[in-house]
Amino acid sequence: MTLVIVLVNVVAFLLQLAAADAAVNALALWPMGSTGVAPFHLWQLLTYSLLHVGWVHLAFNMWGLYLFGRDIENEIGSAHLLALYVASVLSAGLTQLLVTSFVFPSPYPTVGASGGVFGMLFAFAVLFPRRTVVILMPPIPMPAWLFALIYGIAELALGVTGTLNGVAHFAHLGGMLGSAALMLYWGYRKPRRRAG
Repeated sequence: MTLVIVLVNVVAFLLQLAAADAAVNALALWPMGSTGVAPFHLWQLLTYSLLHVGWVHLAFNMWGLYLFGRDIENEIGSAHLLALYVASVLSAGLTQLLVTSFVFPSPYPTVGASGGVFGMLFAFAVLFPRRTVVILMPPIPMPAWLFALIYGIAELALGVTGTLNGVAHFAHLGGMLGSAALMLYWGYRKPRRRAG
């Protein structure tokens, strides 16, 4: 399922390149009451995650999804992984929509799968808290729970201060919240795949 999600994102990006502005106008997550090019539509709470700013944006998101998703899928199964990813994308979209519509109004749309990837990061930290991960810059090894905690705190700080404009910090946090809600629903247990 991890590879299927990656493939869907790559195909969607290729279609986005072909459709250009029409894809962004219809599928990106536009703030409610936006005076920009396009209005908000309910489907955008999912479709925004299929669009990306460029190849580098897509590559980083898909690399993160692959790194975390394959171990999560091996642990909880394909159906649970898909549910976790969709819940993370939806909660990321809802969080970003509320923030860009009411808290820090913005005329710009949101695109990218990073809310889903941050949800995967949270789930990975819950399922494999002591697994060592390495921050790329600088290369510092640390346990997964600490890695996720640092990223969460950094995203909150960057979002509140408005640092790194153009990055959907609250979507990242929302993705973690959606993952947390589903993991809580599952009782923080590792859901067992059915035999056979």
